[in-house]
Amino acid sequence: MIDPRAEVHPSAELDSSVEVGPFSVIGANVKIGAGTRIGPHVVISGPTEIGRENRIFQFSSIGEEPQDTSYRGEPTRLVIGDRNVIRESVTLHRGTEKGLGETVIGHDNLIMAYVHIAHDCTIGSKIIFSNATSLAGHVEIQDHATLGGFTLVHQFCRVGTFAFTSMGAALNRDLPPYCLASGNYARLIGINKVGLKRNGFSNEAIQALHRVFIQGMRGRAGRESHLDTMFEETDVPEVRNLIGFVRGSRRGILRGGRPH
Repeated sequence: MIDPRAEVHPSAELDSSVEVGPFSVIGANVKIGAGTRIGPHVVISGPTEIGRENRIFQFSSIGEEPQDTSYRGEPTRLVIGDRNVIRESVTLHRGTEKGLGETVIGHDNLIMAYVHIAHDCTIGSKIIFSNATSLAGHVEIQDHATLGGFTLVHQFCRVGTFAFTSMGAALNRDLPPYCLASGNYARLIGINKVGLKRNGFSNEAIQALHRVFIQGMRGRAGRESHLDTMFEETDVPEVRNLIGFVRGSRRGILRGGRPH
């Protein structure tokens, strides 16, 4: 299952079912789970742990040192879950000692060509990263988010569950769950109604989220008291999740634009 033209370090731990294509290099302290397929010309550096049934395409660089000037060779790591698709020329970097110490990627993600995920990022599951999306360090992306092509995310920002960004969006603040963002710099433009419907959310939940956006998130004056009142008055889990995310933001929330 390992092409004779590939180079695998003696300390690497590969399940017997792992496939490695020609001219790929698997370094020291790399562990790869069953059923994972690695294409040609892939470089995987350790410490890195990769789960089961992932597919990694050609020219990707996985688990390389972080692009951080304070990094001095500490033994940080990259952890990747199961069933991820990592397309051509993706770069995924390990963590830093001053950060989390690791970069973590969940399960069932589609990471398209030329995506960059920097050090100390925490990535959930069932996320779509469209082509050339770039995340700076310490970014958190929650489950089911979709980032459009060429999306840029500033360090320490968070993107909530089922959030969506348009092509070329540049996020310099947090994007709350279930919301749409567009522009450079990005602004909130509404609730991700199409995505929520496709994923089985009820009309009642979508309408409740829309009311929160219109009444509590577009403006800045009185936002906190408005949202606090809504949080106490609602029993809709999605609304409570959205408001809880906003209340817990450290970088602040993207400013609201014209809704649709």
